[in-house]
Amino acid sequence: MAKEELDKRIRTEPPGEGQKSKREILAQEIQQGLEELERSADGLFLSGLSAGLDIGFGPLFMAVLLTLVGGSWGDPLTRIVVANAYAVGFIFVIGGRSELFTEHTARASLPLLDGRTSLGRLARLWALVYGGNIVGGSLFAIVMVEFAPAYGIVEASAFTEIARNLVGHEPWLILSGGIVAGWLMGLLSWLLTAAQESISRMVVVWLVTTGIGLAHLPHSIAGNVEVLAGALVTPSISLVQYASFLALATVGNALGGSVFVALLKYGHVVRGDEDE
Repeated sequence: MAKEELDKRIRTEPPGEGQKSKREILAQEIQQGLEELERSADGLFLSGLSAGLDIGFGPLFMAVLLTLVGGSWGDPLTRIVVANAYAVGFIFVIGGRSELFTEHTARASLPLLDGRTSLGRLARLWALVYGGNIVGGSLFAIVMVEFAPAYGIVEASAFTEIARNLVGHEPWLILSGGIVAGWLMGLLSWLLTAAQESISRMVVVWLVTTGIGLAHLPHSIAGNVEVLAGALVTPSISLVQYASFLALATVGNALGGSVFVALLKYGHVVRGDEDE
């Protein structure tokens, strides 16, 4: 079905009973993606920088909890509590409407699939947001490993423990885990558009990102802070390991969001209209 016909059906479809249809969700996702693609370069980079800084609070609170709890709560309960702390950074970023690379792997791909933008403009958006995210997260990690132990709220070993949970795998496993994390983040973008209220949106963010933290899935932006902090406090995690993790997680996140969410969601909505 041509995109003009899909647009017409979206505009004329009667409103549902308090719930958006799949065509309404797709239309809003495409529109939001187009709006981000049209933003200025400095606006995108600064928003990405803000997101990279804000997401660092998740790893910070994780390290604080690991330091406070130690082994006294046992591994299962500690992992659950720390995973909830991991979600805090995402709540700050998404609730604050800053630009996060892993949200745009799916959302910004939809206008391209719909023929409304070019691959070059998509690459521009990804590069600016990703660059801002990495710079902001790296700055946060550098300050965090100096400030938190000196302030007495974190033991440096906590940063090492967090990082090892991410880098202690074969490369193909990091890539595969990154695909799953990107898939979940792309699905999060779709669910946020479907959600009607602020509270439900925050619940969705908490559920999805707590799941990513609980499973130690490689998220390139949060993981940038986690692994870089570990590399800065211990020689057992090298900068080469950090760079390898970041590259594999980034590729995995991009594949997971753009293929398993953007391509499949767009395909099933448009083909569903054709079948009707």
